[in-house]
Amino acid sequence: MSRIRARVTVVGAAALTFALAAPPLVAAEPGAPAPVTVEEARLDRAVPQEILRRSGFDTVAPEFAGALGHARTYQQAERAVVRHASSLWDRAVDRAQGRGPVRGDLSRDDDRPLYWARLAMTRELRQWEPGFGLTTGQRDRLVDRLERASRGQDSMNLPAGKGVKRIVMTGFDPFTLDRDIRISNPSGATALALDGTWIRTADGPARIETAVFPVRWQDFADGTVERTLRKQLPKADLFTTVSQGRVGRIDIERTNGAWRGGFGDNLNVSRTETVPVSDPATQPQWTTTTLPYAAIVAAKTGPFPVFDNTAVTEIPAGSTTPVARPDGPTPGSTARAGGGGDYLSNEIAYRATLLRDRLGLKIPGGHVHTPVLQFDAANTTEITDPVFVKNRLEIIAQVREIIRVAADAS
Repeated sequence: MSRIRARVTVVGAAALTFALAAPPLVAAEPGAPAPVTVEEARLDRAVPQEILRRSGFDTVAPEFAGALGHARTYQQAERAVVRHASSLWDRAVDRAQGRGPVRGDLSRDDDRPLYWARLAMTRELRQWEPGFGLTTGQRDRLVDRLERASRGQDSMNLPAGKGVKRIVMTGFDPFTLDRDIRISNPSGATALALDGTWIRTADGPARIETAVFPVRWQDFADGTVERTLRKQLPKADLFTTVSQGRVGRIDIERTNGAWRGGFGDNLNVSRTETVPVSDPATQPQWTTTTLPYAAIVAAKTGPFPVFDNTAVTEIPAGSTTPVARPDGPTPGSTARAGGGGDYLSNEIAYRATLLRDRLGLKIPGGHVHTPVLQFDAANTTEITDPVFVKNRLEIIAQVREIIRVAADAS
């Protein structure tokens, strides 16, 4: 009360009214445990548990929970989150690239252990009740740190100096899990297989650095793509966003559209709207690949046919009706689907190429759609089979070769 009285003496009764109405200067109230998300709730089903057990990743969340239990301050909790999340990414990369002991009988190229182990960690973090006051905002920041570190988003390490090319590649989590919870995403598997690896190009060695992104509309609206790539693209000589696309083929998507078509994400959330970006007043309806698509299509990169996909869906200038165009958009049209569709595959390509253009970068970059990863036709229940593994390994190898061809031609 002494501070309030001093203010009254100086500036009068009006100040007393303001001071008494102002909120007390106390620490923020601790936030309650956060509810489990739709993604995290799927963990309780048999398939995710089998994937974690048969990969040896079933120990990840319990070890993380133990570390959280020893945290006595927010700073200690943050260090535990970053340490365990980074370790998860490194462990998944090492497993995919044949380093370290084999744990479980799932093939090393499998991306699903990373996905389900991350969700087990975020669920532990949401439900954690520490002995100190953890606000809702602090918990959200810890979840964000966990997401970024366990996806490789904040550990890209493009080498400096001359005589080496620098390549950025991104993949995605599995999705459509309510349709088939066994699903893997070959783009995520490729990211794990290629992170930190070197390839030889016509101009010398090239280093590939990768990251994986969630299949969630809100994360993209919150700028996860731009936050990850803004510091990397100016250092890169080439980038490619990669996702799972159509059955039996690979597509180099020529044009990307500024439209969200509403398909449900991994939280079963739908969004139908213009892609939300910063500075929407200067937002184009379309962005274009600068990958050397002609060279890629002409090269023999692997067993799947590769296409230069020029199709889009647009609303022509002066019209209100969407029209499918096989050869790209017409002047002044409004986007309704890029070559890669109107889902997050298209959106990551749109965001990455828009960022390229807004930064004024003259580097090759664009989107590659892989074939759909398929199980043996006779397998409707098992989490893996020889056809499934062979299919994924072939996709990984062909994407790697496509990146090499793109680097050679650039």
